[in-house]
Amino acid sequence: MNFFKKKSIRSVIPLVTSEARQKNDSNVISTRNKKSNHIIEVPLSTHEMNSRKWNFCQQCCSKESLKEQALLITTIASVIIGIGVGIGLRSLKCNTDAYINGCRLNKDDIGYIEFPGTIFINILKLLILPLIVSSIISSLAQLDAQSCGKMGLRSLIYYLATTIIAAIVGIILVLTIRPGLRGGQVTIKPESKAAEGRTVDTILDLIRNLFPDNIVQAAFQTTATKLIVNKIVVKGENDTTYNKTTYNAILEKRDGINVLGLLVFCILFGIIISRLKEKTLILKQFFEAMLEVVMQLVRIAMLFSPIGIFFLIVAKILLMDSLSDFAGSLGLYMATVLAGLFIHGFIILPLILFIITRMNVFKYIHGMGQALVTAFGTGSSSATLPITYRCVEEKNHIDPRISRFVLPIGATVNMDGTALYEAVAAIYIAQLNGIPLTAANIIVTTFTATLASIGAASIPSAGLVTLVIVLNALGLPSEEVRTIFAVDWLLDRFRTAINVFGDSIGCAVVYHLSRKELNSLDNRNILADDDNTNNPNSSVSSLVPNTTTTLPSNHMTPVTYDNPTYSNQPETTVDDDGDNMSQTSF
Repeated sequence: MNFFKKKSIRSVIPLVTSEARQKNDSNVISTRNKKSNHIIEVPLSTHEMNSRKWNFCQQCCSKESLKEQALLITTIASVIIGIGVGIGLRSLKCNTDAYINGCRLNKDDIGYIEFPGTIFINILKLLILPLIVSSIISSLAQLDAQSCGKMGLRSLIYYLATTIIAAIVGIILVLTIRPGLRGGQVTIKPESKAAEGRTVDTILDLIRNLFPDNIVQAAFQTTATKLIVNKIVVKGENDTTYNKTTYNAILEKRDGINVLGLLVFCILFGIIISRLKEKTLILKQFFEAMLEVVMQLVRIAMLFSPIGIFFLIVAKILLMDSLSDFAGSLGLYMATVLAGLFIHGFIILPLILFIITRMNVFKYIHGMGQALVTAFGTGSSSATLPITYRCVEEKNHIDPRISRFVLPIGATVNMDGTALYEAVAAIYIAQLNGIPLTAANIIVTTFTATLASIGAASIPSAGLVTLVIVLNALGLPSEEVRTIFAVDWLLDRFRTAINVFGDSIGCAVVYHLSRKELNSLDNRNILADDDNTNNPNSSVSSLVPNTTTTLPSNHMTPVTYDNPTYSNQPETTVDDDGDNMSQTSF
């Protein structure tokens, strides 16, 4: 059991002088101390342990920490109070637009209640485009092509593996609980919507959006296939007739950010900046400054989150037709989906995090609290992306070079909760219609749900549209999507929270596996800084290659001492906490 005990150690960053890094060079130019990126663990003394406990208490009770905790608590409270207020106001809801029988809230009034929440979502969506562009370019500009390739491969492997695992968990639960065979029939709402879709169109749309023809247009429109369904009666041999459905596929532009196209463009743009180095230094600094400005705007937007989420929840509760939608067969279906999301989100994903990184799982979940609550309130992983950045980097201390690269990709292709939801929904609909599924159908459901979830846009209720693809793969009528329409809005919020949490776990996993590459890059940056310090004219000459400087005849050349003891550089003493204690010049 010693493995699970907290170690009383402290991390020490050793100092490495320029002498140790200069191989086969007898001329020592500088003996300035540099911090190494390798960490040595040293046992703590009793005095240091008591000092750390005191510092921890000071950090927990600091003004900034208390402010963060208050924001998280008020956001969670807004969700709980919003549900209670929404249920309480349902008695005043009007069934028609007229104020009769003592009712006080019609659809227009509910729209007014939802208005502050809509403003909150608009603010978050406003930050998505500048955040994605600046974060990806600024992070990749600090990496090299080889490191980017390794990190991208690790991210995709993690996302694909966890999505398949989520679909399998959902299939196991729905086959075990069998909600479609118990609880009676489901009443289809008249306002329920049906959709049409084909797997091949989804795949082609993904590829089309990867390579947009206009990068400016990709900032506000995506390419999608619109299917026009024609059902005709065909006369066959021997005067027999049968129904035939034909599809006419038309490409159209739809409103919304083409995140896939922007990702590809920004990844290539950032890699080119890292390769050109000094020539693109201004571009690198521009996007880094832009990211800092956007993150400051995110901090301001987070202050409005409790109010916005409260009004969103109240309005959604009031828009429900009847609370009886959560009973019977649909209630069992909801319980199946929620059980699967809980198992995947709070057992499987934390287990992956602990096995790979050995991080404190509970502390990590606590750090993601604000993002999870915001994801539940908005129902959009893209709208939650600005807050996810802040939670991952500032509260869970993930390297920004990893989070700014992994999170935008995860918000687009990592849909664990959606894959689980679609797998459960497809088999549930098959059970309702009494259609038996073979082992081959189950395998097809697993991979089709994975593919459909990747193709799902990171916007509210997008999974309901891509569910049609899974139904078509199983030979089920697409009109059956209307069966689960009544409870989709609530499940959409839970699965969005799991999607966001899965993205954050991916950041920690990729960061842990990429430490070697990050340390190598840091060491190369240290050597480059030394070269620029020892040869200050090198960086200037690289930027202005044709400029020559003529020194006056009485110019004196500085003397370089071979003996480091007599160098003019100050010798710095560093205590255990990394603070400068004293400086002595020889």
